Amino acid sequence: MTHNFILHAPSINDGSEVSKLIKACPPLDTNSNYCNLLQCHHFSATSVVARSRIGNDVVGFVSGYSLPSQPNTLFIWQVAVHETARGKGLAKRMIQDIIERNSDTTYTWLETTITDDNKASWALFQNLAKKMNGVLERTIMFDKETHFDNKHDTEYLVKIGPLSLK
Repeated sequence: MTHNFILHAPSINDGSEVSKLIKACPPLDTNSNYCNLLQCHHFSATSVVARSRIGNDVVGFVSGYSLPSQPNTLFIWQVAVHETARGKGLAKRMIQDIIERNSDTTYTWLETTITDDNKASWALFQNLAKKMNGVLERTIMFDKETHFDNKHDTEYLVKIGPLSLK
């Protein structure tokens, strides 16, 4: 249950723990520690850290940002949940926390990218689309051959909206 976790906006003091969490959650792309520090600092309003009430360990992290050209769109960059915290609705709760904390910004769209084989992420965002009364659209954003030189699977842009939290 998500009440076993404390959710808060990240700070630079969370950066190293976030890096360790992401490394413990393959197949997530690991960013540099510097990148995670910047996310925790520059994007703290649109990101969230989940700590376990027991032990205070970082067990979840969602990084996101408002699209500069579309401030009503929240782009979720990465979702990481430690294996000990999976299956408890934490990822969905973290994304909802970001939206609720930013109630002065009316997010009408939610976007992310997902590879075809990431079943957990597809389930999460399909569930969010249903909960937020939005339609989920899927298109290719970054193609395996064209953009990744065959070194990374195709990333599909997932766009959910228009959102309604009622």
